[in-house]
Amino acid sequence: MQVQGKYDAKAFLMEQMTRAQGLRLKRLSEEAYQPAQYDRDLSSAEAARRIQVLEAEIELANSF
Repeated sequence: MQVQGKYDAKAFLMEQMTRAQGLRLKRLSEEAYQPAQYDRDLSSAEAARRIQVLEAEIELANSF
């Protein structure tokens, strides 16, 4: 996000997650049996972090 030609990191961190992120996070949280990881009021940055963590946990579980 840009404000007067400059990148605004604080605004990015507060930006609501996208619909695609919400759908992906909901699916992954159910697949990982961690429904509490999904919250529709997350920021885009927090949703991305949770998606990354859940993907890593699922990948690890599938490696056994």
